Amino acid sequence: MTNLQTMTCEAFHPHVGQDFLLSLTDGSCVLKLLEASAIGTGARDGGAFSLLWQGPVTPALHQGTYEMTHEKLGEMALFLVPVAQKDAGFQYEAVFT
Repeated sequence: MTNLQTMTCEAFHPHVGQDFLLSLTDGSCVLKLLEASAIGTGARDGGAFSLLWQGPVTPALHQGTYEMTHEKLGEMALFLVPVAQKDAGFQYEAVFT
């Protein structure tokens, strides 16, 4: 599993526009990384940043921790919060502080 304690915003920048596979109890869905944004200084080694994903219309995910996989970054568990509903589906954010 990827160590998110020291992960930086810059590590995600090359993967904006790429798909991440999200594991669900009854299957999986794909989230596309839309943004990786620095949000100031943080107490963590990798600095503070947020990641924004676009998900499908269904399933609509609840706030919670989800296991995700990316071909280069590997497996990670992220706390996702639904932040917007668009015609294409829902957007989710993970914040690292």
